Amino acid sequence: MKIVFLYLIFALISISINLITQWPFFHFFQGPWVIYAALAAGTLTGLLTKYALDKRWIFYYQPTSTQDNAAKFVLYSLMGVVTTAIFWGTETAFFFLFDFPGSQYVGGGIGLTIGYTTKYFLDKRFVFRTSTCTLQDGAATRL
Repeated sequence: MKIVFLYLIFALISISINLITQWPFFHFFQGPWVIYAALAAGTLTGLLTKYALDKRWIFYYQPTSTQDNAAKFVLYSLMGVVTTAIFWGTETAFFFLFDFPGSQYVGGGIGLTIGYTTKYFLDKRFVFRTSTCTLQDGAATRL
């Protein structure tokens, strides 16, 4: 239960950082490109924040080297491609479909919530999976 609570808190922190990073783009600039620049900047800051928090406090991962950490970050980022598409699609849809100030933030919050929930399971299974033992040809083997 502690992990669920921490993951929720870290998701809220990352969502907040993502959306706060986007705010200046919408506040100071106009034009059709604004949504895409804001999404890119918010995604980058949210990704870096979430990786640092998840690595240390959710999955208790200790990199063995800079290269190990970089490789893990790349894999973590790749698992986020689908979840980023969910987030970007939802925020963009709200931006273009709803005509009220801040509609993109509502869509972004919804998309990030769905994305982070999905991402936890992907990360647990493919990025931060723990070594397990299996019986192969009568001998225990580390995976």
